[in-house]
Amino acid sequence: MPKEPSHPWRQASKLDDLFLYHLARLMSSAGSMVVRMCEGGFGITRREWRLIGLLADQGPMQPSQLAEHAQLDRTRTSRTISTLIAKGLLQKQGIAGDGRQALVQLSAAGLALHTQLFPQVRQINQELLGDISDAELQLLSQMFARIGARAALMQQQGEFPKAERRRGRLTPRPPPRDDTAR
Repeated sequence: MPKEPSHPWRQASKLDDLFLYHLARLMSSAGSMVVRMCEGGFGITRREWRLIGLLADQGPMQPSQLAEHAQLDRTRTSRTISTLIAKGLLQKQGIAGDGRQALVQLSAAGLALHTQLFPQVRQINQELLGDISDAELQLLSQMFARIGARAALMQQQGEFPKAERRRGRLTPRPPPRDDTAR
C-alpha cells in the first residue's frame, strides 16, 4: 500500500507551508475584529483586554501572577497595569504586612466594561466556530493542548536567541559549526 503523502506543514519549503504562519494569519484576520471592537468601542488595547478578562475570571492577583497568566513579561504587564489604573479600570491594593507586594483588581468601571464587552467578544468567537462540529472542536482542543505542551517542552529544552529590543536589533546568532570539515 502506498504511503500517504506528508502534509505540507510537516515538510515546509516556503512560508505558506508553515503552521505558525497560518496560525498568525488566522489570529490577524479573526483577532482584528476584537481589536477594532476594543479600541474603537471601548478605548482599550488587546493587551489591556487580556488583563481585564483574566482579572474578571480569576479575581485579584499580584502583578507577577497576572503576567504569568497573561504570558507577558513583567515590564509590559506593569506598564499595562499602570495604564489601566490611569483609565480607572483597575485598582491596586497593598497587601497588609508587606509593603512590597500588591494586588490588582478590576474597579467598578473595569467590571462594567468587562460585562459589556465580553458578550460581544464571545459572539465573534461563536460565529467563527459556526461551521465546526462539537466533535471537531473537541479534537481541535485536544490538538491545541498537545501542541501547547510540545511548545512548552521546546522552550525548556531549546536555546533560542533573544532580541535586544532596547537597541532595536536582534542579537546576532553565530553561524552553525561545520564539524564535518575536520
